[in-house]
Amino acid sequence: MAITQEKIERINELAAKKKVEGLTEEELAEQKVLYKEYLAGIRGQVRQKLENVRYVEDLTEEELKEELAIRTKEV
Repeated sequence: MAITQEKIERINELAAKKKVEGLTEEELAEQKVLYKEYLAGIRGQVRQKLENVRYVEDLTEEELKEELAIRTKEV
């Protein structure tokens, strides 16, 4: 679940307003929902990265050669 740039900007607006003048009950509720969405997106990204981690010890010699070939093409 990716969060849009508009939502990130709104999170920042609410955070700045909270520091200066405080937020209404509606704004606090909105901020809470936006934070949940943002954190869910971050957790999803981390989870996805971790699922793609492979240990070199778990690779066969052939898989290791393929992995190295792919990585050298990327550079």
